[in-house]
Amino acid sequence: MANRSWFNPLTVIVVVLIGLAVYFFAFPPEEQAQQRDQPGVPVRTQIAEISEFRDVINGLGTAQANETVAITAQTQDVIEALHFSSGDSIEKGQLLAELNARKEIARVEQLEFSLEEAKRQLDRLGELRRGNAASQQQLEQQQVEVNRLQADLEVAEATLAEMKVYAPFSGRVGIRQVSPGALVSPGDVFTTLDDISPIKVDFSIPERYFASLAVNQEIIAKSRAYPGQQFLGRISSIDSRIDPVTRSVRVRAQLPNEDNLLRPGMLLQITLLRSIDQALLLPEKALMPIQSRQYVFKLTPDGRAQQTEVTIGRRKPGVVEITQGVEPGDEIIVEGLVRLRDGVPVNVQGE
Repeated sequence: MANRSWFNPLTVIVVVLIGLAVYFFAFPPEEQAQQRDQPGVPVRTQIAEISEFRDVINGLGTAQANETVAITAQTQDVIEALHFSSGDSIEKGQLLAELNARKEIARVEQLEFSLEEAKRQLDRLGELRRGNAASQQQLEQQQVEVNRLQADLEVAEATLAEMKVYAPFSGRVGIRQVSPGALVSPGDVFTTLDDISPIKVDFSIPERYFASLAVNQEIIAKSRAYPGQQFLGRISSIDSRIDPVTRSVRVRAQLPNEDNLLRPGMLLQITLLRSIDQALLLPEKALMPIQSRQYVFKLTPDGRAQQTEVTIGRRKPGVVEITQGVEPGDEIIVEGLVRLRDGVPVNVQGE
């Protein structure tokens, strides 16, 4: 009778439940065991801190000479001599070329002789007039002749001066394009002359940045010809109009160029500094966009990833400003985000 009461259905159920509890405690399911033994996701972190944020505008510009001119002939004749070589540094007023001027010289000498003779005749008539030996009309006619010859001489001297070509300003000449003995006509180019110290650069800035522009504002220029080198300059003028097609404003800056490294025609990358602020900055790769929101993963004290929504501000290549959601001193996961989920353990890797 006692044995029957021990093996009743209620006892059997209790024993089975106890056995199952012992089994699952001693031998957990495979998924739970894997999760318990799963190593942390390897990540790299960065401490959020306040840094200097340089708000800049970028553009492209073309270098131009401060002064530039094509050296040409003013009259048609044969080149007698050239007094420069390609690439020479030239001073203002320096003689560059001479054309054959024998006819012009002879014409000037002839007019000088005629003018001297006419002046002597004028003086003689003046003396005769004082003695009433010549009429006033004769004296006036001779004065007219003197004036005519004087004017002709000035024209001849101007024509003779055109047979010599001088540098209008100091600078550097380009490639020589003519040779002695060549017949040249007005407009034929001998060479070019450029003043490249300082050098100008013209570039365009979008209309939305117009209020940030000011004369004497500092710019930084870079050229592919000199990797890693910066050329500092300042804005010298701002166009008075906005281009209605591109909605941009043309800006001109000047760059010191004592070493003559920059040359007209160079393509320059322009960086215009708008402001310098203090902001909380993080690498852009730390952001995880989900629909229209942005998130980062903070590292919790127990070594887990905590997904946190943030508000972003200004951007520049590779860096973003965080305005809400992160405080200075927070440790932010910046690498290894692909396998992260909220609450998973992580393993912080060294540099």
